Amino acid sequence: MTLLQIMGLAVVQGAAELLPVSSSAHVIVAEKLMGLDPTTPEMTMLLVMLHTGTMFAVIVYFWNAWKESFFSSKAVFWESARRIFAATVVTGIVGLALKVLIEKMFMRNVPHAEIEQLFGNMSLISASLAAAGLLIFYAGMKTRGASFGHSVDFRQSCLVGAVQGICLPFRGFSRSGSTISAGLLLGVSRRKIEEFSFALAVVLTPPVIVREAWRLLKDQHHAGANLAGMFMPGILGMVFSFIAGLLALKWLSNWLEAGRWHFFGAYCLAASAVVFMLHRGGF
Repeated sequence: MTLLQIMGLAVVQGAAELLPVSSSAHVIVAEKLMGLDPTTPEMTMLLVMLHTGTMFAVIVYFWNAWKESFFSSKAVFWESARRIFAATVVTGIVGLALKVLIEKMFMRNVPHAEIEQLFGNMSLISASLAAAGLLIFYAGMKTRGASFGHSVDFRQSCLVGAVQGICLPFRGFSRSGSTISAGLLLGVSRRKIEEFSFALAVVLTPPVIVREAWRLLKDQHHAGANLAGMFMPGILGMVFSFIAGLLALKWLSNWLEAGRWHFFGAYCLAASAVVFMLHRGGF
């Protein structure tokens, strides 16, 4: 893997991970355009490290806002923690239920079926991008010009958590796009749902990183792989994904506050069409 390829993937992952356009779809297409195999241990480890970089970007970008919203007092902290915990639990329940449903029903004829086997399915990615695009576009247009003032309450946090759970099995269904759109449709202020959505991301990302790293380490096929050699490109990529993530978050915040949220939905719909055409063309 060349330095240019690492930088390219880091920028794509860092920007697309935090913009509501689905990083998975963009990274898979970018890997294929570069002639890289996303199933290799090097690529798996690189993506885990890139996710780490974007997580740190979220923490740095939102830290001052979170101090005001979540840490202004002990009572505010515990109430915020309760809502974030509840949303995360609902996410886990919905995501696990969908995983079991898909593996047991829709993949029942596949030996040793795991939902990860669908992650490279371009038709499914295209459909998920389209679904996310429609949701984002609808939420953006419906709430354009509206002024909401309240934070996420407990009921709304659970609903946002459920929407996040639906995103987990489907590559292309943007997590940030769907959760922020859900919050907008529930009447939550733009700034508060953005802060809440990315707080959920910070809680959710470490278990995902650990899970992916563990899957790599226990894979017998990769038992002889040079893990130190795989970490070095990841550390470099993590720096670039961190920088790209900060820039992407500033872009997202500006467009969200300016009432341009629906533009991201239009982009997802266009990206869905591109992925579909590439797939039909044998890409």
